[in-house]
Amino acid sequence: MQARRDFLKNMTLLTIAPPSLFNLFPSSKEKLFKISLAQWSLHRRFFTEKIDNLDFARIAKEDFAIDAVEYVNQFFKDKAKDRKYIDEMKKSAQNAGVKNLLIMCDGEGRLGDPEKKARLQAVENHYKWVEAAKTLGCHSIRVNAASAGSFAEQQKLAVDGLRRLSEFAQPFGINVIVENHGGLSSDGRWLSAVIKRVDLPACGTLPDFGNFRLKDDQWYDRYKGVQELMPFAKAVSAKTNRFDADGNEIDSDYYRLLKIVIDAGYHGYVGIEYEGDELSEYDGILATKRLLEKVRRKLAG
Repeated sequence: MQARRDFLKNMTLLTIAPPSLFNLFPSSKEKLFKISLAQWSLHRRFFTEKIDNLDFARIAKEDFAIDAVEYVNQFFKDKAKDRKYIDEMKKSAQNAGVKNLLIMCDGEGRLGDPEKKARLQAVENHYKWVEAAKTLGCHSIRVNAASAGSFAEQQKLAVDGLRRLSEFAQPFGINVIVENHGGLSSDGRWLSAVIKRVDLPACGTLPDFGNFRLKDDQWYDRYKGVQELMPFAKAVSAKTNRFDADGNEIDSDYYRLLKIVIDAGYHGYVGIEYEGDELSEYDGILATKRLLEKVRRKLAG
């Protein structure tokens, strides 16, 4: 098994390397990072107004002038194996001049489930999303590392599930990236150790600026967490909720966070994920975009 992992690791190192690997030294004309739009930013409209998933790429481009998107599997949950539909999604994005980046996958079971049968089933449940991501031209699927048990037990279980899924995904050229998404996954030490132990180039992280709640009112330090997860990052999520009168995010120091991102050598896409309720989803997306552009200008000097 170790020999197989080493072979896969060497075989796919270049084909699925994180975007940052190829952009460590951007030219003076190149932007520090690019901006994408996460579909979850419009989740209320998708759920209540029944927006067609096929229109998402066009909306990103026409309404927000954003040319790269991150899908959420909840909005086409029954279509993962529908090749005709996935091809239509790809065509819709191409027609809009939009790049498909990743699929955020939820509701497919716990990849660190203590019961081996349930854990293996969760791994297999994600196969269809790997295949859909490949067809769409994405670089990754975003997964969760949910488990149960002690700190060490959950690490061992998550490593097993993530390694199995990553070994499946590597030949497709698709990354399996884990978001800090509650529980121990929001502990930067825990999640970074899990990725190190998986030890496959296809397995990385998606640091989310806001998802550092461990449980109840217990929070992990977001700046420390982002710094711990960035060495493995293949995508970044700019979570926003509230803005002050100057357009700054109230709960997160965006200059500090994005400096951590840039200092880690990452120059890929930073995805807008507005989740607040003080502004409409449209206004929240635009406010987040303005904030990212403002901080980018400041970081560029």
